Amino acid sequence: MSVADNLRAGPAVSAAPARPAVPANPYGPRFVAPLYLGSALNPINSSIIATALVALAAALHITVGATAILISSLYLTSALAQPAAGRLAEEFGPRRVFLAGIGLVLVAGVVGSLATSLPGLIAARVLIGAGTSAGYPSAMLLIRRRAHQAGLQAPPHRVLGGLAVAGAATVAVGPAIGGLLVGWLGWRTAFWINIPFAVVALVLTLIGIAPDAKTAPDAGSDPDRAARADRADSSARALASRIDLLGMLGFGGSLTALVVFLNTLPRLNWPSLAIAAILAALLVGWELRAAQPFLDVRLLASNRALTRTYIRNGLTLLGTYVILYGLTQWLEAVRGLSAYQAGLALLPMGVLSAATARMTARRTKVRIPLLASAVLLVVGAIAMLFINTGTPMPAVIAASAVFGLTSGAGTVANQTVLYREAPAATVGTASGLLRTFGYLGSIASAAITGVAFHTRVSDPGLHHVAWILVLIAAVVLVMTVLDRHLARSDRMEAP
Repeated sequence: MSVADNLRAGPAVSAAPARPAVPANPYGPRFVAPLYLGSALNPINSSIIATALVALAAALHITVGATAILISSLYLTSALAQPAAGRLAEEFGPRRVFLAGIGLVLVAGVVGSLATSLPGLIAARVLIGAGTSAGYPSAMLLIRRRAHQAGLQAPPHRVLGGLAVAGAATVAVGPAIGGLLVGWLGWRTAFWINIPFAVVALVLTLIGIAPDAKTAPDAGSDPDRAARADRADSSARALASRIDLLGMLGFGGSLTALVVFLNTLPRLNWPSLAIAAILAALLVGWELRAAQPFLDVRLLASNRALTRTYIRNGLTLLGTYVILYGLTQWLEAVRGLSAYQAGLALLPMGVLSAATARMTARRTKVRIPLLASAVLLVVGAIAMLFINTGTPMPAVIAASAVFGLTSGAGTVANQTVLYREAPAATVGTASGLLRTFGYLGSIASAAITGVAFHTRVSDPGLHHVAWILVLIAAVVLVMTVLDRHLARSDRMEAP
């Protein structure tokens, strides 16, 4: 048995704990509805803000390029908080962390609605990033725990796929609904919209998700881990060691320095890049010695299939979001569309993303969807090279719609690979890292559009974005074609 297989198998258990009673349908609407809504809170904020940037810049008397910090601040926070939320969910219980995240989103909606300056809006976006980060890793942990309680080897594919479909469906309607609301009620809609969504998610969670067990970690997926937690010292030092607080801080510091470097482009901020590299090296050294590492470097080195999944997911989402943000700004600033019209133009992209995600979720195999996603990313990138001010709108919409197909297939398939490869006891942290790599792609997309539209939004700037996207798409395609593990994984999963 390989190292990866041993990791996935989890620790040996001599006596299974008693399972709590679960309904005949363990994954009924009452259970999955709050999970899907909670996981969709981040895509809601990603898609709606795209239609508000031009109006927001005008209201605050700043350039459109300066609003990129509202994108990168949310994704930087999310990139840091996702794996941290996963670790906290493993330690204290996924329902508790899930509810805490929803509470932060509610607070962020109020802060953003009342803010009158860019720093105030940045603070709201940071709170949104921290709050929405609890949704996905906690949901993955709750789904795995439910499978154990119901005596299932794994949850149905439709349940895991539903998480991706919920996000894709949000992206599908987000630009159109966001554009409509922004056009009618102003750019603050991108912030106060969190209030009703958070309230609904809070109520559904309290009704549909059973309280966590008294033991902190997920006893269902790893009884030995729960026993260790019961015996552990409750002091602050012991808690910091169990969640690897120093590892979290090192990861956060390195990533923050990297984002500062990206946000100052095209000016090269070498000190920030040097700090990022030094902190990353120190982080690796620390995590190799940590008893319970936050970033399991040995796992990433030994389980290369999992590492490739992280990279492939990040690059694919980079391509999707660079179009979501870049094309939206171009449609409004160059083509003269309103926020609502720009949202409608991107609606087919989102609809196809949701539809493709749903179709992919019904499949057990991952290699073909990932290959299709990579090929379509190349096609979409090349198509964007021919878009300009005189291009008919149907052609612009068709070119953008290709990225919906890419996102839908790639997101679901990469999530399936993650569930197969991640160790059962750390699925929360592993799921958070998958989203982290996606957020790194989103942060890079904001940096790319910020550089391309540094002085003004224009056709040449859009073409610069397209050329970068062609290179990224080629890398994703080569990675996927050469990844033989995908075919082997499909054969192992075949009934």
